[in-house]
Amino acid sequence: MTTEALPPKTCSIDRMITVEADIEKVLSGQKTTTRRNGRYADPGEIMELRGHRYEVTRVYQQSIGELTDENVQTEGYPSVEAYKTYIMSLHAGMPWMPQMKMWVHEFRAL
Repeated sequence: MTTEALPPKTCSIDRMITVEADIEKVLSGQKTTTRRNGRYADPGEIMELRGHRYEVTRVYQQSIGELTDENVQTEGYPSVEAYKTYIMSLHAGMPWMPQMKMWVHEFRAL
């Protein structure tokens, strides 16, 4: 785990998970990670969803090409292909570029 300083956040934690289906996955325990283009939280920051609190435990970058089925299972998807289908449905016309870096936000229920 890297200990180097993180760059400034590009958005706020309250915007980190906003899609209804993703909120349901967090509340049911299926989703413990979210990947975003920007950095939405710092480790130790608290996210609240419908009265439930979650602590961000780790924030780091990962390229799309590095994704494994195990990685996306923490997003609530069974495979990279299923995750790709979901992401492409949210961002119509966006190319799936293996070299593109995403910010990974890992969290746990409090």
